[in-house]
This record gives sequence, structure tokens and C-alpha cells, in this order.
Amino acid sequence: MVADKTDYAHLKEEELQSLLAQGREKLFQAKFQNATAPIKNPHEITKMKRDVARCLTFLRQLEKQKEAAPKGR
Repeated sequence: MVADKTDYAHLKEEELQSLLAQGREKLFQAKFQNATAPIKNPHEITKMKRDVARCLTFLRQLEKQKEAAPKGR
């Protein structure tokens, strides 16, 4: 995922969608791995959840910007 929170603001919608898909997949794998055998650092799951939430937040912001943009005639 992206290293810094501010990096998300500069990404395009397609890149955010891609990061979201990757993040969800990594989160699923980590949860599955943790269920079968405890992982070394369970805080990584929390970090992954936050990254997924950040992607969703920035995608929602982009959606709101599109809605608020005046439509040309």
C-alpha cells in the first residue's frame, strides 16, 4: 500500500481502486493466516484495515467532487 497518508490524495481513481483491491486481498489473506496459526505481528491486520478505509475515504471524496462539479452544456 501507499507509505504515507498524503500520498493517497494525489492518486487517480483507477489507482485507488487497484490499491483497494490489493488491500482487501492482503487483508483477507492475513485474517485467514491468523485464523489458522497466529501471525507474528497481529497489528498488521489493523494497519491493513486502516489502509483499506483510507482508500474508500479518498474514493468517496472523488465521487463527491464529481457530483459537485458543474455540468457543462
